[in-house]
Amino acid sequence: MPVPDLPDVVLWSIPAFILLTIVEVVSYRLHPDDDAAGYETRDAAASITMGLGSLFTDLLWKIPAIAVYSALYEATPLRIDVTWWSVLLMLLGQDFFYYWSHRGHHVIRLLWASHVVHHSSRKFNLSTALRQPWTSATSWPFYLPLIVCGVHPAALAFCSSVNLVYQFWIHTERIGKLPRPYEFVFNTPSHHRVHHASQGGYLDRNFGGILIVWDRLFGSFAPETERCAYGLTKNIATYNPLRVATHEYAAIARDVRAARGWRERAGRVLRGPGWEPERPVPVPGEAAGAAAGIRA
Repeated sequence: MPVPDLPDVVLWSIPAFILLTIVEVVSYRLHPDDDAAGYETRDAAASITMGLGSLFTDLLWKIPAIAVYSALYEATPLRIDVTWWSVLLMLLGQDFFYYWSHRGHHVIRLLWASHVVHHSSRKFNLSTALRQPWTSATSWPFYLPLIVCGVHPAALAFCSSVNLVYQFWIHTERIGKLPRPYEFVFNTPSHHRVHHASQGGYLDRNFGGILIVWDRLFGSFAPETERCAYGLTKNIATYNPLRVATHEYAAIARDVRAARGWRERAGRVLRGPGWEPERPVPVPGEAAGAAAGIRA
């Protein structure tokens, strides 16, 4: 299986990540914005720690993914050569499946337990982009169709890296809305601020990676119309990286233990993050009669 000669986009981008983050921090010092979330030292430190930790955990989670991708690639008769135009098509395909992966991680609680890490900050700045989960094994199955179509696993990894690097710069409040044609097609800071907001009208919106057209096509787009309040609907009061990484898994375990039956247990794991089972509402008269019978 010949490996395409493609650059490590993330590695080459690290100096730019550092430089742009420093520039943003300085910009808040020189030109404060009382309405912006800005930076907070403990929050930024937690985000950076999560990002550094993900570099090591990703190496472990990639082992089974690479094994499955490689076996599937060898089994499929299809092959897509790596050329400049085919890479553009691969990027388009990867971004399409990224949209569905991202959307799935918001509507299935077990997947949300991984992705919630990225949304757990109440700040929104370039350091927030580095707040990555330590359980990234939940994403790779979404891209299996690309491997079946003949995309080399290394080419898929390259496209995923490009997508990740693109999304770094959209984690900022220092850039307002861009020209309308760009805002219509591409993901922008304005669109991504909505995605990180916790207001009801903004929840589960704007899942696109590079392109926002997927959200427009599949009904999940929302424009930025009011200032965003960032974080979770129930925020966590911790900067401990281990707790940030695992708090939702712990919450799922508590809910499963307390569940009444297997249907509810399955719902606690596979339904949406805010799902609650329907409980029968006692009729006041029946409840009083039952209480009287017990006393008698």
